[in-house]
Amino acid sequence: MTLRFIGTTSDDGDCPTLYEIDGTDEILVQGDRETDPEHLAQLRDVKPSETFVRVPRSLLTRYAPRSQAPELQPFSSISHLFREFRHTAWRLETRRSYASDRSSPKWQRWLNGEDVARDPDNAWRENVRTQTAQGKRFERVRLVDEPATQGQEFLLASAPGNLAAGEDIRNLTRAEAERLGLPDLDFWLFDSKVLARFAFDEDDTTLGVYVTEDPAEVLAACQARDAAWHHAVRTEEFAARVRSTV
Repeated sequence: MTLRFIGTTSDDGDCPTLYEIDGTDEILVQGDRETDPEHLAQLRDVKPSETFVRVPRSLLTRYAPRSQAPELQPFSSISHLFREFRHTAWRLETRRSYASDRSSPKWQRWLNGEDVARDPDNAWRENVRTQTAQGKRFERVRLVDEPATQGQEFLLASAPGNLAAGEDIRNLTRAEAERLGLPDLDFWLFDSKVLARFAFDEDDTTLGVYVTEDPAEVLAACQARDAAWHHAVRTEEFAARVRSTV
């Protein structure tokens, strides 16, 4: 089972930190091991397999989940949110490739050298136009490796169609994202209130989403959004940088 970073109060990116163990209701705590013999002597019902760590109260106050772990839902279960959100739909994309991209007809056309930047509108871009015409915002930050993977190059090549429809897509190098302590997960955040976190298999296929309004999880997503958005570069500028290094 995989670990999902929840949050840390360390400025240096080490302990103390909270993680969620996907597929369970358990939280993994990283911190300094308790070694005070007087404290250890006062602990109750200690099993040989147990150990104890210290964490600041502020870590639990800010990040400890306040509700049960959400269940995995099909992505289609949140399709209504892309029409019903009130002001901002924001996405963080961290994968090096997506199976949905590789299985699309546009992928093969791109591999054949065709320009896929200005394809006719599909249902997604039509909805983007409809929502942005009402003053709403669709925004994304995509992480890009150095050098960019094939999947990331495809997204850079096809992004102009989404930009023309009204999305604001920006890019951030993975090294910068790691320096900022951004979580290594994909999610949509609607109106700074509803978080839809993606689950993928090892082949980059979307398994579904975990949907929550838990204040701790939403706060962590908002903090990741603010840091990523501040440092990310607009797609046109970022794509030009990538082309200049090829």
